[in-house]
Amino acid sequence: MPIRIDDELPAKQNLEIENIFVMSNNRADTQDIRPLKIIILNLMPTKLDTETQLLRLLSNSPLQIDVDFLQVKTHESKNVSKSHMDKFYYVFDDIKENKYDGMIITGAPVEHLEFEEVDYWDELCDIMEWSKTNVYSTFHICWGAQAGLYYHYGIQKKRLDKKLFGVFPHKCLDVTHPLMRGLDDEYFVPHSRYTTVSMHDIAQVRDLQVISYSDMAGVHIISDMVCRQFFITGHSEYDRDTLAKEYFRDKAKGIDIDIPYNYFPNDDERLVPIMSWKSTASLIFSNWLNYFVYQKTPYDLTDL
Repeated sequence: MPIRIDDELPAKQNLEIENIFVMSNNRADTQDIRPLKIIILNLMPTKLDTETQLLRLLSNSPLQIDVDFLQVKTHESKNVSKSHMDKFYYVFDDIKENKYDGMIITGAPVEHLEFEEVDYWDELCDIMEWSKTNVYSTFHICWGAQAGLYYHYGIQKKRLDKKLFGVFPHKCLDVTHPLMRGLDDEYFVPHSRYTTVSMHDIAQVRDLQVISYSDMAGVHIISDMVCRQFFITGHSEYDRDTLAKEYFRDKAKGIDIDIPYNYFPNDDERLVPIMSWKSTASLIFSNWLNYFVYQKTPYDLTDL
């Protein structure tokens, strides 16, 4: 089934080229069903890429989904035009009276800052507080996961000695958890970050459960006990070339960066990277949409 997005969103053409089913607003309005309402708070600098990545994964389910995009008004995006943001993105004041089945909060390149030093931190706190009553299930990614764990549970991030960068093997810690259904015993997820959260700190919070872990990359997926908040430290939504773009960008800037782990064949940066995480990403997002949004959210969102 399709995702429903604005006809003029640039991601629409990219998804149609990939044979992804997207539906125009006019066509969707004629269908007598209630679609899921998902809002994406996109904090990534590469907003157009992130739009396509997330919409691609949200489309891999038998559900019709209406997607809204949200920006923070206290920070001006530098890598996308103002006209794009004005046309396709809401600010919090526009949607704060709305109810949503699900929300995605992306990562952001602000790990070097303390949370309170981020220029939009207060606004993000308002949005996360709002999500507790106006969103049924929230899916936090990378820095968004660290910010969510800090805001909701007081868990502080920890700086790593060097950038965690590459595609790492993971395993389920709870094979019966619905979010993990269909995943292999070992599966791969990209990571690109300078900070982490520790298993020890999470274990001190009775309301949290770690359901996915990597011996090399550490904690991967954390859930609250009622499965309305998920915190994911990796980037399974990444494209094949996303880590390569980061790697070559940093090299060009003279930054001392290791070649991404388990990414280029034979660690030869001239070769096309192996994409070993596509099915994992599809399953995780589809499981979230099905088991923790569609199956549990009330038909009438005013009942949230």
